[in-house]
Amino acid sequence: MPNNDKHIFVMILEKLIAKNYRTLRDVAIDFQEHLNIIVGDNECGKSTILEAINLGLSGQLNGRSIQNELHPFLFNRQTVTDFIESLKSASPKEPPKIIIELYLKDDPELVRLRGSINSLKRNCPGIVFSIEFDESFSQEYSEYIKTPETIRNIPIEYYGVYWRSFANDNITSRSIPVSSTLIDASTIRHNTGANKYILEIMKDYLQPEQRVQLSLSYRKMKDLFLSDDNVKKVNKILSDTKGSITDRTLSISLDSSSKSNWENGIETQLDEIPLSLAGKGEQNSIKIKLAMESADGANIFLIEEPENHLSFSNLNTLIKNISDKSTGKQLIITTHSSFVLNKLGIKNVILFGCDQKSITLGNLKSDTYDYFMKLPGHETLRLILSKKAILVEGPSDELIVQKAYLKKHNCMPLQNGVDVITVNSLAFKRFLEISAPLNIPTVVVTDNDGDLTSLSQKYDDFKNNTHIKICYDDDVACKTLEPQLLKANSLKTLNEIFGKNFATSNELLTYMTSNKTDCALAVFNTSQDINMPQYINKAVE
Repeated sequence: MPNNDKHIFVMILEKLIAKNYRTLRDVAIDFQEHLNIIVGDNECGKSTILEAINLGLSGQLNGRSIQNELHPFLFNRQTVTDFIESLKSASPKEPPKIIIELYLKDDPELVRLRGSINSLKRNCPGIVFSIEFDESFSQEYSEYIKTPETIRNIPIEYYGVYWRSFANDNITSRSIPVSSTLIDASTIRHNTGANKYILEIMKDYLQPEQRVQLSLSYRKMKDLFLSDDNVKKVNKILSDTKGSITDRTLSISLDSSSKSNWENGIETQLDEIPLSLAGKGEQNSIKIKLAMESADGANIFLIEEPENHLSFSNLNTLIKNISDKSTGKQLIITTHSSFVLNKLGIKNVILFGCDQKSITLGNLKSDTYDYFMKLPGHETLRLILSKKAILVEGPSDELIVQKAYLKKHNCMPLQNGVDVITVNSLAFKRFLEISAPLNIPTVVVTDNDGDLTSLSQKYDDFKNNTHIKICYDDDVACKTLEPQLLKANSLKTLNEIFGKNFATSNELLTYMTSNKTDCALAVFNTSQDINMPQYINKAVE
């Protein structure tokens, strides 16, 4: 429920620096106001970014205090390997440390956190969370490293957790006027998130006497359990075992040790069916919504892949709910869904790569931003995550480019990380405006449509970009793919591939133009040697 003790900011977290935390060996990420959408390949560290932010603000990991969750595998594996190897050398390294720095918005409410004790020497409010060697164990540590050949991991027993402001003052979660909530529906098990919100509602709206009556009713229900004839029969059988199993009387009952144990016994239901038995999509959607309601007083929502198990229509409803509930807050979300990033806002995308570098799309033109907001397809994320992209105009072009690539490299494009994406030719420039700032090698394969001047002017903004290549044939007599294929091959060859017997090139071209996809599929499947148009060969180099 809302926490009125917290001062609500529109923008809270401006920058994260994380060192040696799990996959994040040395990472710096700038965040935008209100909305941030983190995308990247699997295992690159997207989830760990959310985890690091929440850890730095709450001191909790997996819902428990970090003090109870310390283990060697919190440290980056390469850092650990380098440290252990150095112990065998003449110049051993100092014990590695985990550092999470959170650079916060400059606001009067955060003045106690202001200082310049951070890695950037920046004078601003902020938090340094670290897990580092405790100097009080220096003597024990010296003994420990005397036999480096036996060391396999970080001596976490000699480490401590430290939490400081940029002013170098010790802090706790209670002294930080900024809070976060980490929401991952896939890890909210046994209805915990849902029940937590239900309990919050009950605590806020039930009068003390109503709570007492609820507790008494719950205890009475347990007493009725013991008076049931079937339970009595079971307990009679168990009591007869006295002496053979234990000297005391054995029986079954319901736990009544907690005065308010009704709180642990309630179950969230949908139309009188337990939430845990509902569909996965329904469960995830409800858990995310209830978790957001429960953490309404938080300043930062950290949401992990909300699209899991949801159809487009249900995902659209959930995204609208997330957008509405995050008004006046900062939202940092990870996703593998083009639908999610298009609907929330493509210019809010942060591409996080396996090289630990991040790039934002915040400077997109307004018309490009509006275009992707309306785009329901999957192509956006495919482009963002590709190592190289080839943009084509339609399915027939895609098949021919795939065939040309296979002929040139003896494998399909995706095997080399090259994604061939079908894009309406009017949208080519929109996609190039995404690939350009991300330095994604992108090739456009396009018809000349008989107008070379207009074609050249269309891509004039990208002519000096070394990552972008525009491929077309300058023969205006062959405006599209079909006449280009005919120009590169004989009438006899194409007749054999299509299983036809056209007498003239014009007859064949008419057939090809009327059956674009079928002809392209025949070319793709043929075992005959076929020549590809030169501009397509250039595209697949």
